[in-house]
Amino acid sequence: MTKFFFYGTLRHRPMLELLSGGTAGAEGREAVLPGHKVLRSVEGDMPILVEEEGRSLRGMLWDLSDDARERLDAYELPFGYVRRAVSAVVNGQPVEAQAYYPPESLRPSTDEWSFESWLRQSLPLPMRRAAEIAATEPPLVGDSLQEQGPMIDHRAAASLRARGTPTTLRRRSEPDDFELHRSGPPTGKFFRFERLDVSYSCFDGGRAENLPREVMVGADAALVLPYDAKRDRVLLVEQFRSGPARRGDPQPWTLEPVAGLVDAGETPEEAARREAAEEASLDLDRLERMFEGYASPGNATDHFYAFLALCDLPDDHPAMGGLEAEQEDLKLHILSFDTAFGLIESGEANAMPLISMLLWLDRWRAKARAVTAG
Repeated sequence: MTKFFFYGTLRHRPMLELLSGGTAGAEGREAVLPGHKVLRSVEGDMPILVEEEGRSLRGMLWDLSDDARERLDAYELPFGYVRRAVSAVVNGQPVEAQAYYPPESLRPSTDEWSFESWLRQSLPLPMRRAAEIAATEPPLVGDSLQEQGPMIDHRAAASLRARGTPTTLRRRSEPDDFELHRSGPPTGKFFRFERLDVSYSCFDGGRAENLPREVMVGADAALVLPYDAKRDRVLLVEQFRSGPARRGDPQPWTLEPVAGLVDAGETPEEAARREAAEEASLDLDRLERMFEGYASPGNATDHFYAFLALCDLPDDHPAMGGLEAEQEDLKLHILSFDTAFGLIESGEANAMPLISMLLWLDRWRAKARAVTAG
């Protein structure tokens, strides 16, 4: 057994249980660490342990098994944390323990970090992140955890954005109307593939029980259709797509809107502007929200936020786009709206997001012209 002093997010027992694999039934004890304080990170609500003479901070002391210690090391050390010996105080008595000191890359602000404030305001995202890490088999450790961390954050943030939409026609769900249970650990490095047992209430009053289902757990994405109203032209992105290629499509290069994942801590609008700059060299001024929804609700969690970007698309706009660091190879096409809309009828536009966004723009243009004429 190893004694650990926790001063930050691991003071929250459910978080500690998830990441350590359990605490062997041990009870934590309140403790104090002299000569230290905890500051809030410059970016995000992260605790940074800082030495300062004359200060002391409250935390929790736990006795953890060797397996729990190894799990926590695998979680903390890849991100630059260092485990060091400290002398905590419990009921007035010094106790030798271990504590995780943050990496130098985390920059402290001048504000003190509050555990209570973190519980109130920031807990849901890290708890969802910890739950996915804990469910993965074999456990994510070292480079694998560091590599998959950003997508885990994407999925955790997406689950927090999942809020109910109007139910004027469809069934209004109650908390006990459905249940999901994993029937195996999630698989996949970028996206996740999960096997589920699904139960739900049926329309005839009965109940479907433990139906086997498989779901691709993706992330939220922001989609942008750039439109130059003065010139009546749009910008489309062409790129190779593995989905059509795997299906057997001999023409796997597709035409699409500008698109990208919504990062954790980012709004869909912010993601839309960022992706427009990265993929199409556009500094957007005005965004019109089109719609949002699920891309393939039968088998995937993917949720799209679609925007119309009103912008200038001159003849000399760059013809290539994307970030080399993300291995993006994008060709940009600037077309008259009528030419782009004709791609739906010809079948060359075969990505459903682009088709739906062009249809939305066709209706929007007609309404705009009617208002102008009136």
